[in-house]
Amino acid sequence: MIEIRGIKVLVEKDKQELERQICKKLRVKDVPPYTILKRSIDARKKNTICYVYQVGIDLPNETKIVNKLHDNNIMLSSRVAYEIPENGDVFMEHHPLVIGAGPAGLFCALLLAKRGFTPIVVERGLQVEERMRAVESFWNGGPLQPECNVQFGEGGAGTFSDGKLNTQVKDKYGRIRFVLEEFVKHGAPESILYDNKPHVGTDRLVQVVKGIREEIEELGGLFLFDTRAVDLRMEQNRVTGVKLLHNGTETWVASNHVIFAVGHSARDTFSMLYEHNLTMQSKDFAIGVRVEHPVEWIQKAMYGEGKVAEMLPAAPYKLTYQTSKGRGVYSFCMCPGGYVVNASSEPEHTVVNGMSYSGRDSRNSNSAIVVTIRREDYGSNSPLSGVEFQRQLESAIYEQGHGDVLVQRFADFETMTPSTEIGSIAPQIKGGYTCGNVAACLPAFVTEAIIEGIHYFDREIPGFAHEDTIISGVESRTSSPVRIERSGELESNVHGIYPCGEGAGYAGGIMSAAMDGMKVAERIIQKYYR
Repeated sequence: MIEIRGIKVLVEKDKQELERQICKKLRVKDVPPYTILKRSIDARKKNTICYVYQVGIDLPNETKIVNKLHDNNIMLSSRVAYEIPENGDVFMEHHPLVIGAGPAGLFCALLLAKRGFTPIVVERGLQVEERMRAVESFWNGGPLQPECNVQFGEGGAGTFSDGKLNTQVKDKYGRIRFVLEEFVKHGAPESILYDNKPHVGTDRLVQVVKGIREEIEELGGLFLFDTRAVDLRMEQNRVTGVKLLHNGTETWVASNHVIFAVGHSARDTFSMLYEHNLTMQSKDFAIGVRVEHPVEWIQKAMYGEGKVAEMLPAAPYKLTYQTSKGRGVYSFCMCPGGYVVNASSEPEHTVVNGMSYSGRDSRNSNSAIVVTIRREDYGSNSPLSGVEFQRQLESAIYEQGHGDVLVQRFADFETMTPSTEIGSIAPQIKGGYTCGNVAACLPAFVTEAIIEGIHYFDREIPGFAHEDTIISGVESRTSSPVRIERSGELESNVHGIYPCGEGAGYAGGIMSAAMDGMKVAERIIQKYYR
């Protein structure tokens, strides 16, 4: 394949101009069949916003053509197609257990199933269709289900998000493309294969997750929903079994290979593993708030005004700042045209997150504005100290909001004055909300850093520090507060236990979690057969 990079096309011209430039660069009259490999938006000059394309073309005599053209942006492709490793030569007696059906667990199980291991996937929440109904019921005023909510259930926490599929992880083995192709196979739009910032949206993720589960089942895998791993059995420092709890009934399942892909909110599982002396440590993470602004404000700041801005989808942004005291403040999980959601998972604790549907057509865009939390900020007497720090903040928010999302105008947040009403910006929130004092629930250094950061971001996005900007809290589940140590073989200090994904401290989003699940599966496949 020949790759042509850096083709700039004005947004309003798009496909016809793209094909004209392909012909010009290759010095041919007729448009050859081509594949879009990557597309991004260059909006640095608001009066000439462009798509920037990278395309792939299959032609005979490709080396000769590339050498003849003498263009640094035209080259032979070095892309690698992903290949699952061949099985090893050690027989695996029992089914491997995959604990957690988020991206890490699903893609670990998928690869294991493709190589004949017939994994058992254990998920404490419900399958995704039932999970959607449970979450909608909670948002409409029903009780919180601690085992099935925005954090727990098939698909993991990423199911109720913007569904971003970009990652900073370097990939020389083709794992990224494999994950994206699996998503497309099960209902995601083909544009995720080439968009620079691909996203799926909660509504489509449901179908994708269901499709991956059904593929695993067709390959012989088994899913156990509403089932939680509550204990381990070990002999000579090797796991031999897991106790599962379902509807009040406990059952021991024999296994010598257990992948813990439990997500960042499985606090009881962290405690259980710690009690069994798995080596783990607390780590840095981030906490903060959600901010909401009208979509039009963000669109104008990113793309300007006029016809082209109207043609483009709701604009994302990415903001970072170092405060005068050296504290990092940044936007996280930005949701263009999205909703703030009540993402609580424990009784009497309130958490917020953000999500978008595939259309990104809410009136507001939202993002977490979070502050780096170091281990010395919360004390690291125990590897689980970060968990307790998160809980304290979530409890303080709950005490004010009694389970509703707590909101505050930015002008009141600055002065730590409880808001009594919203202003000109109407919150777009899934779940009930009530006005109060979010700022008072956060450590002073966090509140101060957020205020300083928001005023700095106002320089890049006018209106970001508007007095009526909606602040909601608390955003405390940005990443896992613990890391479960693992060896070069990706095992913990207890043989046969594989810490995996975001909850174990090795990923930070849908894509990196899925890729980490694949890496764990590859290590098992390379050594064993079944």
